[in-house]
Amino acid sequence: MPVNDQQVAALRAQLAGDYEQHRRLLQQVETAGGMRDYMSLVAAAFLEAVDRRFANASLPAAVIEWVADVRSRSPQASEAIDPAAAERVILKTLGQGDISDLSGRDVRHNLQVLLALLVADERLDGSALDAFMASARKLA
Repeated sequence: MPVNDQQVAALRAQLAGDYEQHRRLLQQVETAGGMRDYMSLVAAAFLEAVDRRFANASLPAAVIEWVADVRSRSPQASEAIDPAAAERVILKTLGQGDISDLSGRDVRHNLQVLLALLVADERLDGSALDAFMASARKLA
């Protein structure tokens, strides 16, 4: 089943910082049984964001530095992000390393948290966020 407009709208709301709208739409996605496709969209968006951020970076140093930076931004970020797991998920997305020992829940958590931070760092306006979401949807 392809990603639908409601799933895209839910993720877009999260990435735009409209958390109330995100929660409402995500509940509708879950009720409709669309979480698998939604997570496919999250994974595709994560791949797109990681590629945009780290495609020409010196690995793994750039990933380690970025994770340290985002963790230092707030106590909540520091608590929400396990640096070793975050670095490994990003590096695996870039074709390096292994995450087979991480639980599916840990991987999903990292995808969602790190995606929001990667997109926030880009400071995308509405049209740029729409273009990003269209690219992620196509990839998904």
